[in-house]
Amino acid sequence: MTPTGFPAGTLITVAPTGAESAKADVPALPVTVEEVVATARDCQAVGAAVIHLHIRDAETRPTLDLGYVREVVAAVREATDLVVQLSTGGAVTDPFDARLAVLDAAPDAASLSLGTVNFGRDVFSNPWDLIVELHTQMQQRGIVPEYEVFDLGHLATLARLLDRHGPPHGGHVHADLVMGVPGGMPGTAQALTACLPFLPAGATFAATGVGRTSLPVMLAALSAGGHLRVGMEDTLTYAPGEPVRDNAQLVARAAGLARIAQRPPMSTSDARTLLGISPRTPVEASP
Repeated sequence: MTPTGFPAGTLITVAPTGAESAKADVPALPVTVEEVVATARDCQAVGAAVIHLHIRDAETRPTLDLGYVREVVAAVREATDLVVQLSTGGAVTDPFDARLAVLDAAPDAASLSLGTVNFGRDVFSNPWDLIVELHTQMQQRGIVPEYEVFDLGHLATLARLLDRHGPPHGGHVHADLVMGVPGGMPGTAQALTACLPFLPAGATFAATGVGRTSLPVMLAALSAGGHLRVGMEDTLTYAPGEPVRDNAQLVARAAGLARIAQRPPMSTSDARTLLGISPRTPVEASP
């Protein structure tokens, strides 16, 4: 920790694809194995330490098919040393059993959404029993959860979960404040600071700003000692009227802001230490 009590570095997660945008509408969206691997390499090179993955099938549609999921996980691990975090949220229409089965791909980490939330016109369903099952399955399988918080009440659910079912694998609690989703908490500094007193003791947090809230949320998170998640899952516009070129562009901006805040991007090794993930042997760069 720095003398201010803030972490010395910034954990940057890239969420490159998501389940909402169509490749036909966003040609730069990485959906094939080759595109995801190239994105992973580029993003690690400019400061990302974690990659949050949604998977697409051969027709570029969102899928939780384990064959596709395992293929992407293996390819990213072969090409990079990034922490591989799989989404257990999938698309809002995915059934609970398929979302749980994602853990069979043995990622380093996985998202764990802490409550049901309106998602635009849809409903992203996360009932208590599913939350408990994901938490306990990750404990048993040695997978580190990232607790996804869409609203203030979800932090009360996190406290209840930890009290009743114990700490996550690795022992460290890391939450991601997902802000700016239509139906969830707004992407404002006021909303972010309202959450902080309700984080468990010793927990760390990252923040995700969806859409035009991306920059305000990044700045607020850094000023509060938090970490960052960026990527084309969450925002497709770099500036007004300027589409995002690629995910590395968003990671590079986040890394630059982190350096300005005197908390430069964490290495993948430091990220694993922070999150309680067993280290991997770094991949050597190709000559």
